[in-house]
Amino acid sequence: MDERQLRILRELGELGSVTAVAEAMLVTPSAISQQLRLLQRSARVPLTERDGRRLVLTDAGQALAGAAIDVETALARARHTVEEFVDRPEGEVSVAAFHSAGAAFFPLLLRALAHPGAPVPRLADKDVPQEDFPRLTREYDIVLAHRLDHAPPWPRTVAVTTLLHEPLDVAMPADHPLATKRRVTPHDVAGEPWITVHDGFPVMATVEAIAAAAGRRVHLAHRINEFAVAAEVVAAGGGLALMPRWTTRRHPALALRPLSGVQARRHIDALYRPERTARRAVHTVVTELRRAAQTIRRPGD
Repeated sequence: MDERQLRILRELGELGSVTAVAEAMLVTPSAISQQLRLLQRSARVPLTERDGRRLVLTDAGQALAGAAIDVETALARARHTVEEFVDRPEGEVSVAAFHSAGAAFFPLLLRALAHPGAPVPRLADKDVPQEDFPRLTREYDIVLAHRLDHAPPWPRTVAVTTLLHEPLDVAMPADHPLATKRRVTPHDVAGEPWITVHDGFPVMATVEAIAAAAGRRVHLAHRINEFAVAAEVVAAGGGLALMPRWTTRRHPALALRPLSGVQARRHIDALYRPERTARRAVHTVVTELRRAAQTIRRPGD
């Protein structure tokens, strides 16, 4: 039995005929009769009986019709509760981000929402391979993810708000001979040792593109996913690395140089299931993330 069938039973008890119920519900009498038959299949005792030409409720039918009032009342309260929840400007919103995005966006988000009546962000760091980001939207309201320009788009199961198109620069010690150049090419850097991410993470594809453009294999000296750690290793002379231009803190001992000859840029996107933004609080957090992106992007870069 379902809500509509119970309502039909209740209306039959009050209006006294299938025809009257059909007129009240703007359907045909045959449609009402069909729903009553379906309802009867779920009951172990007769719910209706003939009284001359009229179809009336049995004692069991009257009892179920009375219960239908309670069901409709409970459902109305449930809908009202959901509507209030959806429209509340406050409430918890869970946000997951890979490390460099978390470092850049989380402080700005917390400050923007630090006032009464604002959503309450619940933050988590999640550094996963690119293909795993969409799955995180099952667990979190919003997921900050990254992918390279030429990588496959996100699946249609998630909605996407692009926050940044961030260049990836080559990081080197400030006293490195290549630091005298305004830009570097794959041929300039392919012969150097490299500090790069583990396989499956987006930045690795750009290192592979450098090798292809230079026509030689590059030496992968160290595998480090966390950019702050990689920066320290670069500063210590461990090799070159690709560094995001805006979302990592500038290291005083490093020089960052743009790369020519290959696509070296990543998307930073907010991923979420479309139904999540029906909540006003989630929609507010997405808006604040877009504002934060404008702050993070350095003018003139």
